[in-house]
Amino acid sequence: MNQEFIDALNEIEKEKGISKEIVFEALESALVSSYRKNYGTSQNVVVNMNRETGEIRLFASKDIVENVENDQLEISLEEAKKIDPNYEVGDVYNLEIHPKNFGRIAAQTAKQVVIQRIKDAERDIVFEEFVEREKEIITGVVQRKAYNNVYVDLGTTEAVLPYSEQISNERYEHGDRYKMLILSVEKSTKGPQIILSRSHPDLIKRLFELEVPEVSEGIVEIYSISREAGSRTKIAVFSRDPEVDPLGACVGYKGQRVNAIVDEIHNEKIDIVIYEKEIDKFIANSLSPSKVEKVFVNEAEKSALAIVPDYQLSLAIGKEGQNVRLAAKLTGWKIDIKSNEQFKAYLEDRGITEEELLNEFANAKKEVHEERESSEETIDSEDFSKNNEIKEIQEDESLELDSSKEEYEDTDQVEEIEEDKENDN
Repeated sequence: MNQEFIDALNEIEKEKGISKEIVFEALESALVSSYRKNYGTSQNVVVNMNRETGEIRLFASKDIVENVENDQLEISLEEAKKIDPNYEVGDVYNLEIHPKNFGRIAAQTAKQVVIQRIKDAERDIVFEEFVEREKEIITGVVQRKAYNNVYVDLGTTEAVLPYSEQISNERYEHGDRYKMLILSVEKSTKGPQIILSRSHPDLIKRLFELEVPEVSEGIVEIYSISREAGSRTKIAVFSRDPEVDPLGACVGYKGQRVNAIVDEIHNEKIDIVIYEKEIDKFIANSLSPSKVEKVFVNEAEKSALAIVPDYQLSLAIGKEGQNVRLAAKLTGWKIDIKSNEQFKAYLEDRGITEEELLNEFANAKKEVHEERESSEETIDSEDFSKNNEIKEIQEDESLELDSSKEEYEDTDQVEEIEEDKENDN
C-alpha cells in the first residue's frame, strides 16, 4: 500500500460517502482471511494498517502459557520472558511476520474490498432513495420478462413487477413505459428489492392526486377505493370545502381529468361516487350507475337491502355481480339487491309490511346501541370498583400508620415507619 491508495480512499469517501475507517476495517479483516487461505495456517493473525501511510503489518498472535500444546497458537512463558521479562502467563505475544508475496495478495485484496464497499454504498443509497418513496408513483420502462415477472428500468436501478401485481390485459413489451406504484422496498444480498404494482388500489389514488389538484391539496379527499384491476374501479370522494363539488373536480372539464387516468390504466372503467356519512345514502351512491329507490340497513349484521327499479336490476348487480361486489368493498357492508317486484314478493313471503321491516331493522339497531351502552357501563363500573379498592387500601395503610404513631412515641421511630411505608409503595 502507498500514499496513492490513501488518496484514492479519501476521494471515494468524498464522492461516495464511504467512510475511510470502514474500508480499513474491512480490509484488515479480508487480509486475515486471505493470509489463512493462501498460507494454509491455523495461526491467530492480526493485521494492522497505518491510516496515514497505508503501511501493512502482519502479526502472529500467541497466548503465553506454562506448557505449550500447540506451537501455532501458544508460546511458553520461558521463551516469552527471553523477549520481554515482563510477560506473564495469560498475556498475548504478537510476533511480526513477513510472508512471501503477501504484498501482492494485499494489493489484490484491497482492490476487491474497495470495489465491494463501493457497490454496498451505492446499494444503500438506492435503498434509502426508494424506501422513502413506498406507495408513491414512478414511471418505469419495461426491460425484460422472466418466469411471469416483468423487470423494469427505473433509471438508477431495476425493479420487479410480479405476476400477482400485473393487469391481465396488459402485454408489457420491451420499451413500454408505465406508471407504477412502488409497493415495497426491502434489502437483499443483491441490493434493494423494489416491488412494483399496476393492480393495487393505491395506484388509482396516486393517479387522482397527480391529475386532480383539489385531491393533492386535500380539498377533496378519497374516502375509499375498491378495484378489480383491468376491469372496473369504484372510488368514493367527499369535499372539505362546501364550495367545491368533489365529483366535478375529479371528472374535470369534459371528463379530461378522469379520462387521463382511464387512459393510463388502459380503459379500466372508473365510477366516482359521493361519500355520505349516512350509510343508506352512501350505499345508494355506491351502486352507481344504477338508480336506487330505497335502502334498508341492518346495523346488527352490518348488511343492507337495496331496492331498485325492475329494469335496473341487472345494472345494479353488474356483470357476474361485479357492481354490487365492488359497492360492498367500497362501503364495507354486505349488500343485497332486489327489484321492486322481488321486494313485494319478499314481503309477502314473510307476511310483513314495509313498515314492519323498517321496525325490525330499527329494533336491531336499538339492540346494538343498548349492547354498546351496557358494555361501556360495565367498564365504568369496573373502573369505579378498582378506584374504591385502591382508596380502601390507602385508608387501611393510613390507619396502620396512625396506630404506629400512637404505639411509638419516639419521633425517630415514627419517621422510620413512615419511610418504610413509602418505600413499600
